Amino acid sequence: MSYIAHLDLNELKLYFAYQRKSTEIEQFQGTFHAHQGIEILIVHEGKGTLIVDQKSYEVTSGMLCIFQPYQLHHIQMDLSRETPFVRSIIQFEPSLYESYFEKWPSLLALLRHIHTSKLSSPCLYDLKPPMQFHSLLQSMDHRIPALNQKDALEEYSLFLIAFFRDFKSVWEQKSMGQSGISITRKPHQAERILAWLEGHYTEPLRLERMAGELHLSPHHLSHLFKECTGSSISDYVIARRMQQAVKLLISTDQSVAYIGEAVGMPNCSFFCKTFKKKMGVTPHQYRKQWQTQSGFTTTPDF
Repeated sequence: MSYIAHLDLNELKLYFAYQRKSTEIEQFQGTFHAHQGIEILIVHEGKGTLIVDQKSYEVTSGMLCIFQPYQLHHIQMDLSRETPFVRSIIQFEPSLYESYFEKWPSLLALLRHIHTSKLSSPCLYDLKPPMQFHSLLQSMDHRIPALNQKDALEEYSLFLIAFFRDFKSVWEQKSMGQSGISITRKPHQAERILAWLEGHYTEPLRLERMAGELHLSPHHLSHLFKECTGSSISDYVIARRMQQAVKLLISTDQSVAYIGEAVGMPNCSFFCKTFKKKMGVTPHQYRKQWQTQSGFTTTPDF
């Protein structure tokens, strides 16, 4: 199954998770997915395989990965209690922060480069111990629960500037820029499909309309999506609706019926049945479990 692990980053401003730990398969189910903004993944512990743009990379402790907007990627981890997957995640919409970077031209250039350029590799390996960025990430983790909403964008921008200041030296040391020549990245056709679905997944799925707007035949559209993601379009849409439902369940007090309608499933009974089939519990049970387990409201990564 495949989906965009979507956060409304224009609304949320930034998604941050520090040293999130998974020890069992049930806690981390790798799927092909993409994101609205830039995702930076720092692997503290773990081993596995990463697939980006149909290329395979080894996942190891002490690595950093960059995923560009709507770039399909898949992480499959070798999980056990002895070999957990421990990672920190930063997700943000770069257009929200460019103005904050303008006083630091070299940092702004790096931000734009990883946003729009074709990168030679999504991975930086062998970050030297002690792990780069540890103090900065830890400090941000402590500050987030107490952040006032009106100050959030300013705090997030200061964090990103500090992060990119440290990241720039690592980038240059690892020579990811190589020749220094920026080549504009050409989006894959699957990214176009995912972007279209992102704007329409709450609507009834009509393949003919989708194919027409994307200038593809319905057959080619379905085949291309299945080939690139391993998922049918209808399965993707269901997964995307469930992912958004999870976000609304844990970040709002809206009713289950309202949430079902908001994600494109106005039949509440069908929504609850589908949610339980995919998530193992009803929407109400999921919300109750999350409230019990979480100290404050946040949004999970997938």
